[in-house]
Amino acid sequence: MSARYLLVLSIVAGLVAGCGKSDTPAVPPVPTPAPSVAAPPPSAGASVSVNAALPAPSPESIAARKLDPEKIKHGAAVYGKNCASCHGPNGEAMTNWREQGADGRYPPPPLDGSAHAWHHSTATLERMIREGSPDGGMPAWNGKLSDQEIGDVIVWIKTLWPDEIYDIWYKEIEGKQK
Repeated sequence: MSARYLLVLSIVAGLVAGCGKSDTPAVPPVPTPAPSVAAPPPSAGASVSVNAALPAPSPESIAARKLDPEKIKHGAAVYGKNCASCHGPNGEAMTNWREQGADGRYPPPPLDGSAHAWHHSTATLERMIREGSPDGGMPAWNGKLSDQEIGDVIVWIKTLWPDEIYDIWYKEIEGKQK
C-alpha cells in the first residue's frame, strides 16, 4: 500500500469517527441574538433546525477573536451562495445529520460549534473544503472556489462558534498547529 493511500484512508476513518458522538462541552441554553453577520436564508425547501442550545457570540467577542470584518462579510456571502443549502443558513445543519442515509452517507454536519467541525485546524478545514468528503458526499470545491473564498468562508464559520468552543479550539487545536 502506498503512503498516500494510507493517509487518505486514515483521514476518511477520522471523519467517520468524528461524525458520531460529539465531544462538544456542555453549554447551557442562553437566549442571545444571532451573530452580527449572517448568511442569506436557505433556498426554498431546505429543511434545517435551529440549535437554540448554543449561545451566539457577541459582536464584541467576535472582535476579540481578531477576525477581519471584510473576510467575515465576504465569507458569509460565499457561504450563503455555496454552502447554506446543505449546512443551513447559520451552520446548524439538518436535524438528521447523525443518521446514515440509505446510500451509506451522512448528511452535512453542523458547522456552528454543535458538531465536530471545530475539532479541526484551519489547515484541515481548508483541505476538507478543497478535496471534499467522500463519506459525507461533500463535493470538492477546489477550482470552484478560490483560496481567498475558502479562507473567508472558514473565517465566517468561526464567527458561529460560541465563545467557549472557540476558546477551546484556539488553545487545543489551532494553537498546537503553530
